[in-house]
Amino acid sequence: MFLIRFLTVLALSCGLSLARAEPLVLLTENLPPFNMSVAGTNYARDDGVTGISSDILRAVCERAQVQCQQILRFPWQRVYQQTLDDAGYGLFSTARTAEREGLFKWVGPIASNEWVLFSKGDSSIQLNSLDDARRYRIGGYKGDAKTQFLLDRGLEVQTALRDSENVKKLERGQIDLWVTSNQAGRFVARQEGLENLKVVQNLHTADLYLALNLQTPDELVQKLQSALDSLRAEGALRSIEARY
Repeated sequence: MFLIRFLTVLALSCGLSLARAEPLVLLTENLPPFNMSVAGTNYARDDGVTGISSDILRAVCERAQVQCQQILRFPWQRVYQQTLDDAGYGLFSTARTAEREGLFKWVGPIASNEWVLFSKGDSSIQLNSLDDARRYRIGGYKGDAKTQFLLDRGLEVQTALRDSENVKKLERGQIDLWVTSNQAGRFVARQEGLENLKVVQNLHTADLYLALNLQTPDELVQKLQSALDSLRAEGALRSIEARY
């Protein structure tokens, strides 16, 4: 630590600029195919974290010359609160909602996420509107924006700490509908052995962002945003998405 401080002071005294900004810790959860543990565990870091958003943010940090560490932890509420509370932290993949807008500084969008209501594939449930869903038992992920979307509209949602629990509830008939992401939900369901799902209602398409603690310097936020924009213009983001 002393050596790092000495070199920093020496560089500044000689009029040299440092190549990298202060390091960022980017927190995430298992939300395949956007971010997930390579080993399928509830904790991973750096090369142990993969997915569309994870790979895109690695490329962004490299382009911006910002040192970024990725850490995947469970549950979502824990990493969300840590990003709210602690300087130097970011959170992905985060839906940028009106309720969250003033709580973070934002870089993105890095990907898009389709919010849906699933039933089992052999279900006879048909919805003409979201209001029709009130008659059914709905399962959701605790603290998730998709769950909050329904709660804000007065629907009741049984929440679980793991989204995989909703797959089991749906299969057992303990819930009738599951609010989740079309992409991530199908991925999680396949892992649990459930292939046959039916979209009964499209709810919303949400852009996913990197949410940064409010104490993050604006200069750093802009540096990351510029790096993302340039990679998108070059077609690099499409290439990353195609891998998944």
